[in-house]
Amino acid sequence: MLQLQIKGGRLFNEQTEEFIIVKPATIRLEHSLISIQKWESKWHKSYLSLIHPMAEMLDYIRCMAIEPNVDPNFPMALTPMELVQIRNYMDDSMTATTFSGNKKERPRKKTITAEVIYYWMTLFNIPFDCAKWHINQLLTLIKVCSIENNPPKMNKKEAGAQRAALNRARRARMGSSG
Repeated sequence: MLQLQIKGGRLFNEQTEEFIIVKPATIRLEHSLISIQKWESKWHKSYLSLIHPMAEMLDYIRCMAIEPNVDPNFPMALTPMELVQIRNYMDDSMTATTFSGNKKERPRKKTITAEVIYYWMTLFNIPFDCAKWHINQLLTLIKVCSIENNPPKMNKKEAGAQRAALNRARRARMGSSG
C-alpha cells in the first residue's frame, strides 16, 4: 500500500473548462487485482497489456484508492513527484523471489485480464483474499505455482534412457527378447 498526502487546491479542468476544488486528504493506494478489475470494468480492455494515455492512467490511480469516499478528482491534484512515487510503487516487485533467465520465455500471446488472473487463482487454489495484494506479488505467486506444478522437462539423453529402461522392464515382464 502507498500512502500520499494530497495538498488539494483549486484546479482547472481543461476538458470541462471548469474550476474544481480538491480538498487536502490522505490517500491510500493499492496496485492490486481489485484495482485492475475496477478499471477494466469501466474501460472494457485489458489493463496489463496496454500502454495507457494519461487520462486512463489517472483513472487507474483513482481505482487504486481504497477509501470509499475519496474525492474522485484527487488524481488531478497529484504533483509530478507524486506521480513518480506511484509509478515506482507500481513497478516494485514486492518480493524477493527471482527467476533464472536461462530459459527463453515465450512472448505473451494471450490478453491477460482480471478474469484470467482470477482463473489462475482458482486453478492454483489461491484464496481470493490475495486479490488485495500488490499485483506484482500476486503474479509472482501465480508464476511460482505454475513452475512448481510443471515437472522439469528431460533432455534427450534422459528421455532415451527412461524409454530404454521401460522397454527392458516390458521385455522382462513378457519374456520377450525384443
